[in-house]
Amino acid sequence: MLVLGLTGSLATGKSTVAAMFAEAGAAVFDADRAVHDLYRGAAVPLVEAAFPGVTANGAVDHAALAAQVAGDKRALARLEAIVHPLVREVEDRFRATAAAAGRRVVVLDVPLLLETGGEARVDAVVVVTTTPAVQRARLAERGGSSPNRLATLAERQMPDADKRARAHFVIDNSGTLDATRKQVMDVMRAVSAMAAER
Repeated sequence: MLVLGLTGSLATGKSTVAAMFAEAGAAVFDADRAVHDLYRGAAVPLVEAAFPGVTANGAVDHAALAAQVAGDKRALARLEAIVHPLVREVEDRFRATAAAAGRRVVVLDVPLLLETGGEARVDAVVVVTTTPAVQRARLAERGGSSPNRLATLAERQMPDADKRARAHFVIDNSGTLDATRKQVMDVMRAVSAMAAER
């Protein structure tokens, strides 16, 4: 089984690319979805103990948590020390299930893959990129995020050029969906051949 790490900066279209990998036959793990589920499950008592008052109705209140950790690097590090190991446990179970099912290619969709040293646990890194103009347009369409939250997220991310320099594969998602899908299929052909050789 060959494991790809999929990452990219804000609004590059990483989720779209992840869905294309799934359509092409890869087993795709979504780290953001895992965090979302943990915030309604196993992480709730741990997060509440570290950040009193941020849970309600048995789930983590994202706005309340953001208010406590925004702009506070120590608080963010404390939160990550709780959440990251839990996400790894979910990821490990996903990988084991994929291996048992005979899946040849697994894609780990992890926004901060390179920033957290995640490339050490994958066979190759795929970076999704686009132009700054397309990024801005997508962020404007998306809405729902305050400029402060977007700035905080962007601050935690490695610059796009640095990500591309560390990638084994780069997918340019600034054109049409068909153009992006062709690049995904090219990557799948390359890694499927690598997986078959193992």
